[in-house]
Amino acid sequence: MSESVDAVSLTPEVDIARLGNLFDLTGKTAFVPGGYGAIGAAICWGLALHGARVAVAGPNEDRSYALAKAIRTAGHEAVSYCLDARQVPEIRETVDHVVEAFGGIDILVNCVGIQREENLLEVTEETFDEMYETNLKSAMFLGQAVAKHQIARGAGGRHLHLLSVRSQLALRGRGYSAYCSTKGGLLMLLKQHAMELAPHGITVNGVAPTFIQSDRIRPHLDRPEFRDFILERNPLGRIGDPVEVAGPIISLVSDAGSYMTGQIVYVDGGVTASQ
Repeated sequence: MSESVDAVSLTPEVDIARLGNLFDLTGKTAFVPGGYGAIGAAICWGLALHGARVAVAGPNEDRSYALAKAIRTAGHEAVSYCLDARQVPEIRETVDHVVEAFGGIDILVNCVGIQREENLLEVTEETFDEMYETNLKSAMFLGQAVAKHQIARGAGGRHLHLLSVRSQLALRGRGYSAYCSTKGGLLMLLKQHAMELAPHGITVNGVAPTFIQSDRIRPHLDRPEFRDFILERNPLGRIGDPVEVAGPIISLVSDAGSYMTGQIVYVDGGVTASQ
């Protein structure tokens, strides 16, 4: 009679060292276009505090420079670039500069986006085109430019796009046609990018917040009826903080998010879970 042989376990031992470093970005380079707004600044600081070199870029050169300088003053690595992400040649040139400066780009966090509210019957071609170029076209070519370098380098990478709950939900009584359609398009763009880049070890995900504390939403909050509407439909009953958006992003671009791709994380106090 043959002796029984115990099957070799497929369950790995818990990697304690890896668990302890899930959010460590030391040695990584993060490119953050549009990264000096309320949410973008929190993201850049979060990336830097977890060890990443941060390259922040945007059309307002002074704001981009001021944020990078503040991060450097605090003892972290950061540089700034002037970039109009509606211009594809500028995207490619800026990405090349970041790669030349740091030897590669490990992380893309795309914070580029605008909103121009116009009711359906009043939407102009100029406004719609501007929002398409800013919110959707720029994401396509930012992802492409960074991916080309990452594929050539052969070390994988992370792409993260900032969306909105409006990528899934329309808004009654407001002129959001261009915004909702471009954010919805971005949702599907990042899913397709995720599928095409997965064989190269590059993950692509999105974080979609609702209204977050910033000067941008002050006009909404200054209107009591709309502020009450926002708070009433939010299960947590409050406006989110930019840090609460940065947290999930850090998770997705670090080792903690290594097995997630093509996904959208809604940071919205439960709005999309209940509407």
